[in-house]
Amino acid sequence: MDKTTFINTLKERRAQWEALLAQIDKEWMLQPGAADKWSVKDIIAHIAWGEQETVPVMQMHVMAGSELWNLSQDERNEVVYQQNRDRPLHEIMTEEQGAYAQFLQAAQELSEEDLNDPLRFKNMPEVWVPWQIFAGCSFRHYQDHMPSMREWLVRGEQRV
Repeated sequence: MDKTTFINTLKERRAQWEALLAQIDKEWMLQPGAADKWSVKDIIAHIAWGEQETVPVMQMHVMAGSELWNLSQDERNEVVYQQNRDRPLHEIMTEEQGAYAQFLQAAQELSEEDLNDPLRFKNMPEVWVPWQIFAGCSFRHYQDHMPSMREWLVRGEQRV
């Protein structure tokens, strides 16, 4: 993938993510069901964790991160959920916005070669494609969660 397309896709999908969040009342963001037992707040914390974990990889060109990566996806998601479930919404939202800003900055500093060559990152498996890893923790991640959030929002509107 070329860098311009990656950055433009990141910004476009981010705008879609933020537009969806803007439709959801803050109190409603605390209600479970947006993704199984997760509330929108829980999803935002989950997104923030992925962005935060990816920034150092992009900046230092080393595949390293939290020990949580050694867990299965379900186990990792549960730990992140438990770590964040009692935190205030405004704190989660501020943290995620900061994580996105750092993610965007780090992405803009990558070269096109960085996006496409796993050998530019220490410990990255040669069969991985860096931009796909970065997309999975950003714009593809937003897209993964938006459908269930939209469905949940519609279900909630029907109950009102």
